[in-house]
Amino acid sequence: MERIKSTKSTKGILPKALVLFLVFTLLCGVVYTGIITAFAQVFFPGKANGSVIEVNGVKYGSSLLAQQYTDDAHLWGRIMNLDVTTYRDADGQPLLYAAPSNLSPLSTEYAALVAERVAKIKAADPAMGDAPIPQDLVTCSGSGLDPEISPAAAAYQVPRVAAASGKTEQEVRDIIKTCTTGRFLGLFGEETVNVLKVNLMLDGIL
Repeated sequence: MERIKSTKSTKGILPKALVLFLVFTLLCGVVYTGIITAFAQVFFPGKANGSVIEVNGVKYGSSLLAQQYTDDAHLWGRIMNLDVTTYRDADGQPLLYAAPSNLSPLSTEYAALVAERVAKIKAADPAMGDAPIPQDLVTCSGSGLDPEISPAAAAYQVPRVAAASGKTEQEVRDIIKTCTTGRFLGLFGEETVNVLKVNLMLDGIL
């Protein structure tokens, strides 16, 4: 008798469990997701769609992802470790992959790599002489796609950018200041400069 009751009890629980599973799947997977998506699209459309900078119908990139600039007339961002040869999609097209170097800061290989970067920065910015180079200009970020640099790293490049772009150094500094984000609540984090925004302003796009 006990075995029969146990079987009947189990049969009664399974339908209820299935109903609860379907209800919570609908609430959490459909209703909740739909409400949050709609809320984001209405009140924060830019952030919800990837913080893409679009001007007159042209998309220039996301303010959350770095873009590589190497010419003298633009601000340079952090070192980017890019790989376009290792990975490919289902159609055989190359995929862009970015990552940190994963080298030990104490290794001779890392020291040689930083020294090479220091030489490159000094060659590009001779007007700065022996001024210390901000470390974020010669080191890679954890993601390899950091879109921002420190105000010090931006200021270091002002003479070169001004000379190559035809703007005055003060004009370049004003653009950098406009694209600088302060500490959260004035206390947390550090001030940062968005490289893509600065370069788009230098080009007169923003």
